[in-house]
Amino acid sequence: MKLPLHNMEVVSPTPENIARAIDVLRNGGTVVHATETCYGIACDLQNQKAVENLFMQKERPEDMPVSALFESIEQAKIYVEWNELADQLAHEHLPGPLTLVIGMKHESGLFPTPTGGETLGIRIPPHPIATELVKAFGTPISTTSANVHSQPNTYSPEEILSQFEGRELQPTLILDSGILEENDSSSVVDVTGDSIEILRPGSLNF
Repeated sequence: MKLPLHNMEVVSPTPENIARAIDVLRNGGTVVHATETCYGIACDLQNQKAVENLFMQKERPEDMPVSALFESIEQAKIYVEWNELADQLAHEHLPGPLTLVIGMKHESGLFPTPTGGETLGIRIPPHPIATELVKAFGTPISTTSANVHSQPNTYSPEEILSQFEGRELQPTLILDSGILEENDSSSVVDVTGDSIEILRPGSLNF
């Protein structure tokens, strides 16, 4: 059987379509949306099957955790073992292009990988669409670049459609915010210990 070039639905991020995106997430689907760095792809991080589906769509190795999108620092504290170093960096740089990696509470119920995990990357982006999505959803959603693993980050719906063309597994819905400015990826910083460990340099300097 010949696969369709793509079966993703592309819609504008109107309030009605944000509501549709929330329904997609609640039903285990994936939603592509704009962030301040590039297009990202979201799923329900408390739904293990949804996370498995996300990893298969991206062809992402299962030992490479995705980060979690939160609406606020206060919400993040519910799920991770917050500490003073995280507090300092969060108040200096969040919302913004920073991912804080911190120990996850055992009862968090989140799946940064299909099998779980001990740490969690925390993102609080300033982009209004990303913020609106996670606020409307109410619990953490995944945040990872909307690309096939090892392929370039995507900055337009056309690039996303091209990368996933003809693949059996594809994102469910794309919220089309047009062509995004090509900014650096977020800086990824491990704060599980007593000092900062930079895991990925980005647009921030430490």
